[in-house]
Amino acid sequence: MFGRVRPRYLAIQVEGEEPFEEEDLRDAVWNAVLLLFGEYGTSKAGLFLVEYDKRKKQAVLRCSHRALSMVHAAVASVTEITGKPAALHVLKISGTLRALSRKSRV
Repeated sequence: MFGRVRPRYLAIQVEGEEPFEEEDLRDAVWNAVLLLFGEYGTSKAGLFLVEYDKRKKQAVLRCSHRALSMVHAAVASVTEITGKPAALHVLKISGTLRALSRKSRV
């Protein structure tokens, strides 16, 4: 029941008219998880922005394997970042960064 928490990595494509700053993207995802699942759910997610390539508009998020479906839903629910229209799409999900980079070339 209380086994170790295994990380999951999500490759995300950020769509918008202009590239967003890293902290704006992080805040948008964090707020989406908070809005959908509350403080308790957010604390269980273990959400972390691993990297963000502003030029390619791609990011890598890390979360707990137990919260993967929550984070996936929250990412899909983002419709704006800093008041500007945006959409986030999950490209790939993996248990390691190495496998994720092979799968999606992020």
